[in-house]
Amino acid sequence: MEKKACYHCGDNCTDTTIVLEDKTFCCNGCKTVFEILSESDLTCYYDLQASPGAIPKEIEGKYDFLSQQKIIDKLVEFDDGNTQIVTLYIPHIHCSSCIWILENLNKLNPAITLSQVNFGKKTVRVSYNSQSFSLKALVIMLSSVGYEPYISLEDYKTGQENVNRSLIYKLGVAGFAFGNVMFLSFPEYFEVNEFWLDQYKHLFRWIMFSFSLPVVFYAAQDYFVSAYKAIKTKILNIDIPIALGIIVLFLRSTAEIIFDLGSGFFDSLTGLVFFLLLGKFFQQKTYSFLSFERDYKSYFPIAVTKIFNNEEVPVQVYDIEKGDRLLIRNQELIPVDGILINGRAKIDYSFVTGESETVTKQSGDKLFAGGKQTSGVIEMEAIKSVEQSYLTQLWSNDVFSKNKEDGFTTLTNAISKRFTIAVLTIAFVATAFWLYTDASKALNVFTAVLIIACPCAIALAAPFTFGNLLRIFGKQKFYLKNASVIEQLAHINTIIFDKTGTITSNKKSDAKYEGLPLSPNEEVLLKNTLRGSNHPLSRSLYDILEENNIISLDYFEEYLGQGIEASHNTQNIKIGSAQFVGHQTETEVLNTSVYISANNTYKGKFTFYNSYRKGLSKLFNKLKKHYDLVILSGDNEGELENLKKLLPVRTKLLFNQKPDDKLEYIKYHQSEGAKVLMVGDGLNDAGALAQSHVGIAISENVNVFSPACDAILDATKFNKLYHYIKASKSGIKIVKWSFILSLFYNVIGLYFAVTGQLAPVIAAILMPLSSISIVVFTTVATNIVGRKLK
Repeated sequence: MEKKACYHCGDNCTDTTIVLEDKTFCCNGCKTVFEILSESDLTCYYDLQASPGAIPKEIEGKYDFLSQQKIIDKLVEFDDGNTQIVTLYIPHIHCSSCIWILENLNKLNPAITLSQVNFGKKTVRVSYNSQSFSLKALVIMLSSVGYEPYISLEDYKTGQENVNRSLIYKLGVAGFAFGNVMFLSFPEYFEVNEFWLDQYKHLFRWIMFSFSLPVVFYAAQDYFVSAYKAIKTKILNIDIPIALGIIVLFLRSTAEIIFDLGSGFFDSLTGLVFFLLLGKFFQQKTYSFLSFERDYKSYFPIAVTKIFNNEEVPVQVYDIEKGDRLLIRNQELIPVDGILINGRAKIDYSFVTGESETVTKQSGDKLFAGGKQTSGVIEMEAIKSVEQSYLTQLWSNDVFSKNKEDGFTTLTNAISKRFTIAVLTIAFVATAFWLYTDASKALNVFTAVLIIACPCAIALAAPFTFGNLLRIFGKQKFYLKNASVIEQLAHINTIIFDKTGTITSNKKSDAKYEGLPLSPNEEVLLKNTLRGSNHPLSRSLYDILEENNIISLDYFEEYLGQGIEASHNTQNIKIGSAQFVGHQTETEVLNTSVYISANNTYKGKFTFYNSYRKGLSKLFNKLKKHYDLVILSGDNEGELENLKKLLPVRTKLLFNQKPDDKLEYIKYHQSEGAKVLMVGDGLNDAGALAQSHVGIAISENVNVFSPACDAILDATKFNKLYHYIKASKSGIKIVKWSFILSLFYNVIGLYFAVTGQLAPVIAAILMPLSSISIVVFTTVATNIVGRKLK
């Protein structure tokens, strides 16, 4: 009886054969997968790769344990009662079709809002509505489509750190085949007629053909899949000329041995794939090292307040341990999972879920890392140590970076498309010429051109340059969200600064009180109200005032750009601008002031004497030579004369700017062609940071920033801002020089290839060497830039 292959998984249908729509399936599981995909209009899944699925295992009753709340709590990383987020380790992820189906899970079930695949770690992070869908249902659905997760009950882990060995296996297969084909080709290389008899010649050639099969159909399959997807989406990528070269070599070689025209080019074919994979393996190893360096060291500097022996001590987030008592102020990010002890918790989980609706929590409720407190101060107990890579992942989420990247073309995208078109044109023109003059050389010329001119070096230049710069910046306390920020930063021509908390230092500020004396109860309420706020002036005033008893506020509300209102028992207090507290000023105030009213009665004001950051004047003088500089401040003009003395001439100074005014100012100048960098405190400036091309939030021992910022700069490194921008421009130059270097040896290589003087196997050896030279060049060059930063 003829054995048929399963349409879904590719296995032979032996005992059981199920037919549906003229397609054969080996089991009900594979048939179910096809039905699900067909109902959801996702059958193009099979176009990406023949028989892409894995055989689903018997799963009935296997995952009943996922109905237990205790186990669900251990597995999910977020659960607010409506939305659950879980990261599952899926060993079967192995190719682009796996990524495609796993990132389209929302089409299989509308309760799934988002699914993101980490191909390197073989994980998928799924966000779903827990009211209409469950973790058990998710796991069963994944298993039914051939992607059963690995879940260990012993330690409640959803995954394990496994190395992706598929590239190693492919490299091994290609290397084994290449060595044997070269060995079998020796008799013909050296024309050993005594040995190369007619009775062995055909055998050896067919053995070489058999060795080439796993190389073409297994080791090189990623290039074919990538090229097919590119053609299907009408995009020219760098894998198209590679795939074309492999196909041409294989078909020509096969035709030669079938029609006894020669031994073919199986040595060149297997050598080409082997050296391609060798270069890819080297790239993967080097880039994973850079990624590890960034994951391990380049955490953004969240400082959180720890309550220790009844004192508030700022600590770095990675020093938090299980059982620590933490103070989370208004607009601060929750750095670890914990239990709410006291306070009025209204948590914004938009960082995690993308939904900005706040969730109210009571004492004893669980709080998840990544949530932002929006209603005063709360105290919580950490139930695990911090996973800062998780916070970095939230901050770097593609959801928050898409808008700024719209319409921005990276160097690699701009050049690689033109490069591929040029290579294909040269290959076809040169082949046509040799077919006319000497047909025997035409195939060698065609494949040599495609191989030697492969734009792999172009593809490597930017990732290695920017990846290394991210690591270097991180060591220098300048934390970028992703590599595209470097390119954006290099193109800016206008820099806008906030004043308070950005160019002024909160630590050195001094304040003088003028007005009616505050009662003891009012002093306690003032101190505790300031305790809950993260505005730079609030933090400065809080540090200046004497210690007072800690009380739980009945009400707290912070109005951006205006002030704070709070109440306790019968006492009510307002702190902020004169207009906010209801006070009419008769004379113009020449200094930054914070006004106070208690129970709707004006009490007085604190006048601040600003201390500007070290090296401010020197920094602005450097920046002014290359950029348009603007100060946008929400304060009055009291500091105008001081700033005129400190800052270069023609620095634009605008005061009394509300958050919306700042945003509109940036939007207007962008419409005039300005590339804007906004530097702010990350709180009142969130809208302006989001609107600008690059938004940098200054961090000074506070746990406040938003997805709007593209970078976080430690306040102690503020005076190095010019050098960071200069280093970003140097990064672009390094990439361009890499392109020039690549073009230089491509021109030389193409000359020998077009003139028929370069064998495909030599081209295959030279290509990864050129890629390695680019990696070495970019790494050395960026390290030199890094030394200059120090």
